[in-house]
Amino acid sequence: MSENSSIYAQSGVDTAAGDLAVELMKSAVARTHGPEVIGGVGGFAGLFDASALKEYRRPLLASATDGVGTKVAIAQAMDIHHTIGQDLVAMIVDDIVVVGAKPLAMTDYIACGKVVPQRIADIVRGIAEACEATGTALVGGETAEHPGLLGVDDYDVAGAAVGVVEADRVLGPERVTDGDVVLAMGASGLHSNGFSLVRHILAERGIGYTDHSAELGSSYGEALLVPTALYTSPLLRALEDPALDGAIHALSHVTGGGIAANLARVLPVGSWTEVDRASWSPLPVFRHLADLGGHALDSVEGAWNLGIGMFAVVEAARAEGVAERLRAEGLTVWQTGTVSTAARDFAGFEQGAKGVDGGAVRLTGAFAG
Repeated sequence: MSENSSIYAQSGVDTAAGDLAVELMKSAVARTHGPEVIGGVGGFAGLFDASALKEYRRPLLASATDGVGTKVAIAQAMDIHHTIGQDLVAMIVDDIVVVGAKPLAMTDYIACGKVVPQRIADIVRGIAEACEATGTALVGGETAEHPGLLGVDDYDVAGAAVGVVEADRVLGPERVTDGDVVLAMGASGLHSNGFSLVRHILAERGIGYTDHSAELGSSYGEALLVPTALYTSPLLRALEDPALDGAIHALSHVTGGGIAANLARVLPVGSWTEVDRASWSPLPVFRHLADLGGHALDSVEGAWNLGIGMFAVVEAARAEGVAERLRAEGLTVWQTGTVSTAARDFAGFEQGAKGVDGGAVRLTGAFAG
């Protein structure tokens, strides 16, 4: 360590620890690199050969950025750090695939109170493994040490990615028509939304993350850290299936805001659908947490996904074909409703969200047991 580095370390920033963290993560990151990635880890900027975009008639770049939210607090409390990497990738690339785009490259950012090399390497390993699973090159990242601002064991993660889609293949409300079928895809758990409510419920009941839950068959922390499902690769393969060409009109990633609000964002203005609660049974983790908090399941539909991670709005005649294709990819898929453009009163419906003037959605009936 140089004298200058030593002086910096006295202020709480250990550049040597950062260098060790990079060495530990190198092999995991390298596995996400195909021939289109130029150079390796450690450059000031990641280079991605965009020559493949010449094959597109009119390539549109799709970009997304996100974090994991307060789920990181549970990872820190459990000292389990590799799973939130998949959460981060899923929250970003599954937004990109919603418009029909293939993710190309991603970067990550980790802010921490103190660089613990193995911990940082575990986080990045999770990110890299999920990037590899979704065909996304991890081309760069940053680990920033913020002593005095964050506690020694505190950190937060964020990332951004870019993808590409042919202009005339973009999915969205413009493709949705009267009579389209709404398919739901099962979630793996809470994914990465609604954890402030989760943490509040557990704190109110005096429950620790390491406490065992008979209802969940594990500790609370283990159940809550189940990583977000990855939908990108199965959906891209379905979109590329010649037999299903044009059958998928829109996709909706169920993230912050819950079920109705996110589905409404991808429906055209004036259209509506009713999501039938009886078409599925919320996962045990949702039922148990709602019981602990004294909440009815329908009262938390705006905070938790309740077991639906993604929606597909598809052509009615080929809806079963799409469902079977996605089931063959390992996804749980079922029909929740249909889209209508018939005039009606929208009282009780969620209309659009996050600045989008979309369609109208409401959940009806009672959940399956």
